[in-house]
Amino acid sequence: EKTMSKISLQDHSDYLSNFNVKRVTACVSSAPDIALGLGRRMIPAISLSLISLTASCNFDRSEEGQDAEEVIQTFISPRDADILIADLSSDSEGIPVVGALTNLTQRPDYDNQPYFTPDASGIWYTANDPQNGQSDIWRYDFATESVTRITQSAPESEYSATPLPDGSGISVIRVEADSMQRLWRFDLDGSNASLILPQIAPVGYHKWINESTVAMFVLGNPATLQVGDLETGQARILTEDIGRSIHNIPGTEDISYVQRHEDGSATIMRLPGQGGPPEQISEAVSQGDFHAWTPDHFLLMTDGPLIFARRYEPEASWKQIADFSDLHLNLSRLAVSPDGTQIALVAELDALELPAN
Repeated sequence: EKTMSKISLQDHSDYLSNFNVKRVTACVSSAPDIALGLGRRMIPAISLSLISLTASCNFDRSEEGQDAEEVIQTFISPRDADILIADLSSDSEGIPVVGALTNLTQRPDYDNQPYFTPDASGIWYTANDPQNGQSDIWRYDFATESVTRITQSAPESEYSATPLPDGSGISVIRVEADSMQRLWRFDLDGSNASLILPQIAPVGYHKWINESTVAMFVLGNPATLQVGDLETGQARILTEDIGRSIHNIPGTEDISYVQRHEDGSATIMRLPGQGGPPEQISEAVSQGDFHAWTPDHFLLMTDGPLIFARRYEPEASWKQIADFSDLHLNLSRLAVSPDGTQIALVAELDALELPAN
C-alpha cells in the first residue's frame, strides 16, 4: 500500500486541488428564468453556472465594523456530487438550526459518503478520480484547509470510511480487483490494509456496534441487514429489504436503519446493540433512506432541498428545519459532527424545467 499524501489547496497539479473553501456566510438568490430556443425541456441545473449565481443577503449596514465581503459571497454550486458543510446550532426550544452552506469539494465527479473524524477536526470521504475511475478515501482537515489522500490502492477502490471502535484506524468497503465487495481495515495513514470478514460479501455499507460486532447492509435481491461477529467470522441475517443508511444512535450501542415495506412506505428502526428484536422509531420522510443523528438525539432526514428534524421521543413529529430550494439542490447523505456543531451534506444540482419561448 502507498502511504498517504497531503495536498495543499493551492497545489493545482493534483486533480483534487481545485478546492476553494471560504468559511463565510452566504445567501443565494433565486435563479432567474432562462429562455432557450429549444422548447420546454428538462436540463441539468448545472447550466446555472453559466448565469453566475450571485449571493444576496439582507443585512444591517449600520452594524459597526460590518464588512460586506464577509456577508455577501457567491455560493459555488455542485458540479456533480459535492460535499457541503454548514454550522449546526439550536434554537430556544432545542430544535436544530442549519447555517449557511459552503461547498467543501467544488470539483467535477464523485465526492460522497462524508464521515466526521471522532475529534471533529476533519472529514473522511470518498472521491473518484475522473482520470482512471478509481475511488479512494480522502481526509479534509478544517484547521489547515487541506486534503490528504488516505488510500491509494489501484486497482481496488475504497468507500464508506468509518472509524474503528478502538481508534486504531478506519474500516471501509473495498471493491477488490475482481469486483468483490468486502469489509477491510486500514491504519489512519492508509497503511496495513487487512480483510475483516472474509466470508461476508458483497457488503455495501456498515456501522460498528462494538469492537467485535458490526451491522452491515449486504447486497442482494433483496438487500439484507446482517450482524457480523469478528470472533467467529460469521454473520446472521436479521431482516431484508433495508435502506442504504445505517447509523449509530448516540450514547448507545444501538443501530438505526430504514426498513422498506411492500406498500412502498419506509420506517426508521432501532436495532438494540445488546440483542433483541428491532423496534420502530418513526416513519421515514418521503420514504427516504438517508438520515443522521445529532448528539442530543434529534433524528435528521433530507428530502430534495429540505432538511427535517424529529426528537427521539415516541410521540414526536417531523419538523422542517431548512429549505435550500433557491440553490436548486438535491440533498442525499448527511452527517453530524460528534460535538454537534457542524453538518455535512451531499448535494447535487436538481433538474430544472425551463420555459419555452
